[in-house]
Amino acid sequence: MVQSLWDTTKASALKGGLDELVYRSNIIGADRRVCNWGGGNTSMKTTVTDFRGREVEVMWVKGSGSDLATMKAGNFTGLRMEDIRPLFERGEMSDEEMVAYLAHCMIDAKHPRASIETLLHAFLPFNHVDHTHPDAIISLCCADNGKEIAREIFGDRFVWVPYVRPGFTLSKMIAQGVLANPNAELVLMEKHGLVTWGDTSEACYAKTIAIINEAEAYIEARVNEAKLFGGAKHEPLPADVRRSIASQVMPAIRGAVSDAKKMILTFDDEADVLQFAGGKDSAQLSQVGAACPDHLVHTKVVPLFIDWTPDAQDVEGLKTKLKDGIAAYKEQYKAYFERNKNEGDVMFEAAPRVILIPGVGMINTGKSWAMSKVSGALYHRAIAVMRGSTALGKFVSLSENESYNVEYWPLELYKLTLAPPEAEFSRKVAFITGGAGGIGSETARRLVSEGAHVVLADLNLEGAQKVAAEINEKFGENRAVAVKMDVTKEEEVEAAYAETALAYGGVDIIVNNAGLATSSPFDETSLKEWNLNINVLGTGYFLVAREAFKLMKAQGVGGNMVFIGSKNSIYAGKNASAYSSAKALEAHLARCIAAEGGEFGIRVNTILPDAILQGSAIWNSNWRNERAAAYGIEPDQLEEYYRKRTTLLVNIFPKDIAEGVAFFASSKSDKTTGCMLTIDGGVPAAFTR
Repeated sequence: MVQSLWDTTKASALKGGLDELVYRSNIIGADRRVCNWGGGNTSMKTTVTDFRGREVEVMWVKGSGSDLATMKAGNFTGLRMEDIRPLFERGEMSDEEMVAYLAHCMIDAKHPRASIETLLHAFLPFNHVDHTHPDAIISLCCADNGKEIAREIFGDRFVWVPYVRPGFTLSKMIAQGVLANPNAELVLMEKHGLVTWGDTSEACYAKTIAIINEAEAYIEARVNEAKLFGGAKHEPLPADVRRSIASQVMPAIRGAVSDAKKMILTFDDEADVLQFAGGKDSAQLSQVGAACPDHLVHTKVVPLFIDWTPDAQDVEGLKTKLKDGIAAYKEQYKAYFERNKNEGDVMFEAAPRVILIPGVGMINTGKSWAMSKVSGALYHRAIAVMRGSTALGKFVSLSENESYNVEYWPLELYKLTLAPPEAEFSRKVAFITGGAGGIGSETARRLVSEGAHVVLADLNLEGAQKVAAEINEKFGENRAVAVKMDVTKEEEVEAAYAETALAYGGVDIIVNNAGLATSSPFDETSLKEWNLNINVLGTGYFLVAREAFKLMKAQGVGGNMVFIGSKNSIYAGKNASAYSSAKALEAHLARCIAAEGGEFGIRVNTILPDAILQGSAIWNSNWRNERAAAYGIEPDQLEEYYRKRTTLLVNIFPKDIAEGVAFFASSKSDKTTGCMLTIDGGVPAAFTR
């Protein structure tokens, strides 16, 4: 059952008015069983003093494009009721007219555009109104016998409104139905949601929760778990097997769904998903349609359901089914668009947002990790609705044309314009070795600042986790993840890429940066020291690049590799034969991969820095003392020594290298591969030739 989140202590500490509306909205949105992400709306009618000092009746209503769970006072719009009330007398009003009219009713032009469902709130004669999308209520509203069941639950306390797309007509129908029924306590919107009201904010919220629980209690009393979705056809595979399979197929999925633009993927194997994906009736049930208009905007009308038998664990066969299924889905979506399009419509990406695999779980796609998770979160709600509707009767959905007119509704498309523009690295995933260090962490911040998602791989897991936490605090949840990895261990490199595939679906950029350095006269260089340098800087770079190459080929959408070499890649450093030889190996390895990668759209370039002392674990080790000894100076004189030997008389910092990485990884260098870029302040001995 849904629990009330109203906290009297917190509520009493509020100033009232708009602050209380914000509080009510946030606790409604906090429980996604009550209201979908980005959906629903709340309102409050009150009086305010306008700019001329007059008392004016105003309705505060959720602004377009915000989410109830997180919205603040600035996300609400204030409108003058004396301007809105006369609209009730109109017979009809187009969406365009309504939007233009409401813009003139705003008390402040800086407020966000009013919700699509503003008039629903305005026409109801109550101080506080909630419109939500509760699982239990939509289960009722999407059952073929929903109206009859509603009568059993609510008697004459409800108003049933047949499906009409939100706007003037629906708003007037709701108000007329409520005014005609003096016993009305709620409105049930067919295939859509719930409307409730109250004299106070607390009473309105309490009514919302009470109505939901009445419906939920009725439904739960009729749910037969053993027969849900036709009963179990396929049992879930063990958790570790599910994750392994998902990590193997997600790069192939990512390539198949990424057409003009790449997609970020997420994996979900929660219990409700596994139960639904394994149901006997689920393949057919999943194709009925979206459970709610708010759902299909992010999930499309239907998911892609893969007909696969998990018992055999035929991963290659699953990859084939996925690729074929995605191709067929795209063709079907294109045909759906052609059948329903209006003049001027431009088709969205045709690939599925939700992919269901029996025994494994759900894979979601989106332009970012956050939006991919939204698609998944909304499909959890769809599963809950189908669970309830099929317990009551038969699950029904919008017609194809109704669905299309929501998906391509101009007022819904307007919300998309509120999103920030995509940046250079939007939709791209970067895998950075040595992610906890100076160059690695600075590169991660640089790429994320322009939209990337990053994986920070490092032996120092705690350090990588700290960098990831800082990035996520600034740029949003899960923009960065940390993995522990030793570049010299093949199985750890493979496991790190598997984690990357699970986290985001694949990889677009790798920054081969993990490193160390030692210094010894050549005749004092031990085999152990030689092998250490070759293992980390040679074999390590090889393993990281090879696994990335495989993954990029599996995706089939190209990729970028940037190697962090050294001045010593082309300059014979004194007392550093092992280090210099390994760095030379890196640079040539990069060119070899570039030669093979071109046909797959994989570019490989190398940056040659020098003396990056800031934030470097290498320079905080004995390497600093060894290099100072090689030059006959004190360790604290190194920075100045390196600065003076450059032609530009500058020191080089991690952010300088990060800029070089960003250049090579960006569209600005789309036609550059096999290149070496010096970022060393100008050391003549290391000029490339």
